[in-house]
Amino acid sequence: MTPSPVNVTVTGAAGQIGYALLFRIASGAMLGDVPVRLRLLEVPQAVAAAEGTAMELADSAFPLLAGVDVFDTPDAAFAGAQVALLVGARPRTSGMERADLLAANAGIFGPQGRAIGEHAADDIRVLVVGNPANTNAAIAAAHAPDVPRERFTAMTRLDHNRALAQLAAKLEVGTGRLARMSIWGNHSSTQVPDPSRVLLDGEPVGFDPAWVSDHFVPTVANRGAAIIQARGASSAASAASSAIDHVRDWVQGTRDGDWVSVALPSAGQYGVPDGLVSSFPAVSVDGEWQVVEGLELSDGVRRALDASVAELTAERDAVRALGISI
Repeated sequence: MTPSPVNVTVTGAAGQIGYALLFRIASGAMLGDVPVRLRLLEVPQAVAAAEGTAMELADSAFPLLAGVDVFDTPDAAFAGAQVALLVGARPRTSGMERADLLAANAGIFGPQGRAIGEHAADDIRVLVVGNPANTNAAIAAAHAPDVPRERFTAMTRLDHNRALAQLAAKLEVGTGRLARMSIWGNHSSTQVPDPSRVLLDGEPVGFDPAWVSDHFVPTVANRGAAIIQARGASSAASAASSAIDHVRDWVQGTRDGDWVSVALPSAGQYGVPDGLVSSFPAVSVDGEWQVVEGLELSDGVRRALDASVAELTAERDAVRALGISI
């Protein structure tokens, strides 16, 4: 008997990341060999573009695609959603103050969180892609108090994948031979790429500390800016691919002997204050993320993580100063 379709809601569906994401979801790359129904959320002025994308999805004749619906209100878009990818966000523009950016995104992710809490399925899983992703995830979670907070995650898988690519190039191997890369902290330039436990074919591999600090860390942390400078637009296809990876591993489980980087609400691990959405190394077991605990952090990683946590704390406090629940 054919299983019921999984309802997947994607916000900002008419944008570049959404466009790169939707066809891969429909192909089965994210959830495997199960039917999906896509629910696309856009602002009213972009609904026509989303409807055009829905036409393309239909014309692609994906065997697993059970249907596509387009909405311009969160309540309708998240009704019955089992997976939600929150891609649409307010980007920072020239002259925009940080508080203005946080307030604008709170006006997006607060209502979306409320709609998820009131209308999504009981087994909802949420991935926030739109930046500032960590704080946006915290805002959404705060507005859905009846949804377990660990169901709200933010994407540092793109940083994780960027790091793997740099290490693979350094070692002249394929990324599939590497495991146990870690990204700590915020999805920002303060993130902490940590290759100290990386395995090659299951064996530890060391990297020159000078190369790590002078080349690897800044390359990974500033990769997004480098891509904007090179192509004149932000990462789209790679962000979509990483979102697919994040949800696929969440649902289907991580590789044996490996972990991936996930931003999720802290329970106090590694000195990160409770409730801050921070990136940790994590494994997925039975469809639930579990932070890898008991790892010893070097002094350098500890200092860098503290700085990233300070940035997350400042973002949280700035949102609270606006009178917004988080």
